[in-house]
Amino acid sequence: MGRGFRGTVTDYPDFDANGDAEALYNAMKGFGSDKEAILDLITSRSNAQRQEIRGAYKSLYGKDLIDDLKYELTGKFERLIIALMRLPAYHDAKEMKDAVKGAGTDEKCLIEIMASRTNEQTHALREAYSDAYGMDLEEAVVGDTSGHFKKMLVVLLQGTREEDDVVSEDLVEQDAQDLYAAGEEKWGTDEATFIMLLGNRSVTHLRLVFDEYQKIAEKSIEDSIKSELSGDFERLMLAVVQCIRSVPMFFAKRLYKSMKGLGTADNTLIRIMVSRAEIDMLDIRECFRLRYEKSLYSMIQDDTSGEYKRTLLKLCGGDDDVAGEFFPEAAQIAYKMWEISAMTRITPRGTVFPAADFDPASDAQALRKAMKGFGTDEDAIINIVAQRSNEQRQEIRQAFKSLLGRDLMADLKSELSKNLCRLIMGLMMTPAEFDARMMKKAMEGAGTDEHALIEILVTRSNEEIHAMSAAYEEAYKKSLEDAITSDTSGHFCRILVSLVQGAREDGPVEMDRVQEDAQTLADACNDESSEMEVKFMSILCTRSFRHLRRVFQEFVLCTNKDIEQIIKKEMSGDVKQAFYAIVRSVKNQPSYFADRLYKAMKGLGTDDRALIRIMVSRCGVDLFNIRKEFKETHDASLHEFIQGDTSGDYRKTLLMLCGGED
Repeated sequence: MGRGFRGTVTDYPDFDANGDAEALYNAMKGFGSDKEAILDLITSRSNAQRQEIRGAYKSLYGKDLIDDLKYELTGKFERLIIALMRLPAYHDAKEMKDAVKGAGTDEKCLIEIMASRTNEQTHALREAYSDAYGMDLEEAVVGDTSGHFKKMLVVLLQGTREEDDVVSEDLVEQDAQDLYAAGEEKWGTDEATFIMLLGNRSVTHLRLVFDEYQKIAEKSIEDSIKSELSGDFERLMLAVVQCIRSVPMFFAKRLYKSMKGLGTADNTLIRIMVSRAEIDMLDIRECFRLRYEKSLYSMIQDDTSGEYKRTLLKLCGGDDDVAGEFFPEAAQIAYKMWEISAMTRITPRGTVFPAADFDPASDAQALRKAMKGFGTDEDAIINIVAQRSNEQRQEIRQAFKSLLGRDLMADLKSELSKNLCRLIMGLMMTPAEFDARMMKKAMEGAGTDEHALIEILVTRSNEEIHAMSAAYEEAYKKSLEDAITSDTSGHFCRILVSLVQGAREDGPVEMDRVQEDAQTLADACNDESSEMEVKFMSILCTRSFRHLRRVFQEFVLCTNKDIEQIIKKEMSGDVKQAFYAIVRSVKNQPSYFADRLYKAMKGLGTDDRALIRIMVSRCGVDLFNIRKEFKETHDASLHEFIQGDTSGDYRKTLLMLCGGED
């Protein structure tokens, strides 16, 4: 370990159990209770000291402190204070009991606790459960779960993972090969191998195995689990892998998901804040800031209220909203994240595929029939257009003109309306025509949609940018570069002009040049903002994504900072948004698009132009990957979001493009 104490709650100096017991008694005496005094005292004492206070309270007043607190307090504040008063093992036991009792099972709670606890904590949990409820925890779990999910939980419940100093170097490559053979290399999956290795090998050993696996499979173990496993078993194995990589990052993600969106998962929030306050809350805070660009403290502040909020903030222990240098845990994670990004080869997978037995003439006739006469058969149009590849749609366009002497695009435009029309028209264009149209829309009228300009130019290949530029000039009789130059200004304009050249390098990664670029970016952080932006542009807009992944990894070593946080802290406006989009796309482009889709639909109102743009442009490319990232990041499926945020034939078409529920 060697890093010292990483919690936020410590032993109180000059501790006096009797004095504290008396103070709590007085805070609850008479009419009403002094909640501020209660929360101040309990959050400033360690768990061991709280147990002494509980003993002193019973000795002095012949009453159980927890019973009195339950009587005096209410709601979430009561649950939080009572959780703090329990021994950690008994708190875990209570959470496990609540997770398996009644009609439904809280699988997320079971996964969180069992994936993250050490051998010692697991043994203490089992003893506490038996003591508190008079039954064996394993029996309770077995009776309430099934399949491979149950088997893995049982393995974890044994608390027999090899200790961290156990690394079998001769077994690292063999274990990685066995995992590969159990999943990616065969038809079907050998779940028993995943269970045995991930449930028993030491943390240090498995980290080496995961690195070796990445070399063999050219994808991360997480990506393999997502493609090979499913349901609660998949979620449990992903949680185990995340905890092997970094327990603080695992909890940072859990905390974020507990508070984002409408409503708060208070049980999760309470459980994590209580269980980690004396273990690794400082590291969780830093991981939270690293991943979400905001502090845990500020998110709690925005998402909770009253004494409940004040208690949580005391457990949090401070605000980290000034971006900058990391604690060792977060710097190490940032470096590792870029290494994984550099080694992972994402296989793009769309959701719309060429139709079998395709007959463009028949489809053209069917579309004409759907639009002829009184009324329009939208279902027929949707079923054809949304279930053909773009190449097939272009054949239909040509057949429509050859057979009927009519322009299919003109007919569709006259028969459909609003968002459905925009969506169907987008699908019927070639990708280059559609991108050109989206760029034109982003720049026409009074305002400019900078986000659209950034999204398109950052995520398209050199070939796609050249095709788009040609389509733009043909359609609008003006070069795309001239249009950008007349509609934007300053360094933002220069960034877009650089990107629209479609001249990003595409050669092998040279480590000498990587280190040189990383140092240039590091040195630029000390320059004036204008000079800094120019130096960032010269590298971020021209180097290959493969090269940039290694540059950003080396940047962490040079500065002890992450490139994303530097951009967020040191830059502003459209320049910041452009560089940030490049970094996000370099790290994980499907994740970038998933975030853009989430922002298009969250809150009141829908950014339909962004939604249509991404769904149309990615459905034949990597929308399946985007769907998976959406589910992973936002704990809800893209299908659910579209279902809840759109309606009618527009929704039906989007859901067909989405390609399924996750």
